[in-house]
Amino acid sequence: MSVRRFWASASTLALAAVAAFGIVQPASAATTVKYVALGDSYSSGVGAGSYTSESGDCRRSTKSYPYLWAAANSPSSFSFVACSGATTSTVISGQLSALSSTTTLVSVTAGGNDVGFADVMQDCVLSGESTCLSSVSSAVSQVKNSLPSRLTSLYSSIKSKAPQAKVVVLGYPRFYQLDGTCIAGLTENERAAINNASDTLNSVISKQATSAGFTFSSVAGKFTGHELCSGDAWLHSVTLPVYNSYHPKAAGYSGGYLPAFRSAV
Repeated sequence: MSVRRFWASASTLALAAVAAFGIVQPASAATTVKYVALGDSYSSGVGAGSYTSESGDCRRSTKSYPYLWAAANSPSSFSFVACSGATTSTVISGQLSALSSTTTLVSVTAGGNDVGFADVMQDCVLSGESTCLSSVSSAVSQVKNSLPSRLTSLYSSIKSKAPQAKVVVLGYPRFYQLDGTCIAGLTENERAAINNASDTLNSVISKQATSAGFTFSSVAGKFTGHELCSGDAWLHSVTLPVYNSYHPKAAGYSGGYLPAFRSAV
């Protein structure tokens, strides 16, 4: 065999192997994706700053995980309708018009506001341990008893509006590293209770998402080592403006939420 024929054959085999292992992707693959980002403040990007002027109080950030993913992958369309303060019912009433039968990818976070997460954190910051633990316990009861049906309604509505879409449901981070570097603020009992509540919330969301045929992607592992009291927090504690409190910083969206979404997609 001539040298020229040898290299031609080797090149053909190499390209075939690369394609077989999925390294070569069709040029049109990214441009066929029609992506809609739904959800609450953890999808809109509250805490990251750089909010778009058109989003107003919804505070949609260019440093949020939906915006970062779209910027990196150039989908053929990107509808970013997630909004700070959204509940399962307001996602249904105010965001699902962005979906259609041609939507191919959907992301969503929802559930925290349904159980009064902001009020729980306010009680824990402003009141004593007893009030905090009682507030957390009440929220957990709502997570177990009333949230499942609300999530089922939301997920059914998404499926009805976008029957062909891959739907990725993302969870919430744990907020505290126990026995960490914090020397003031909440007690360890309060921090542990809040973490356990987050675990319960994620468990319920995961179960309902899976039952709907959706993909649940946890962010808890991504934030491990970057919780409050870790010394390298990707989350805001109590801060100004107040609405940033207990939301991810830009590093939390790029280092926590984005990889969790990307791996699920």
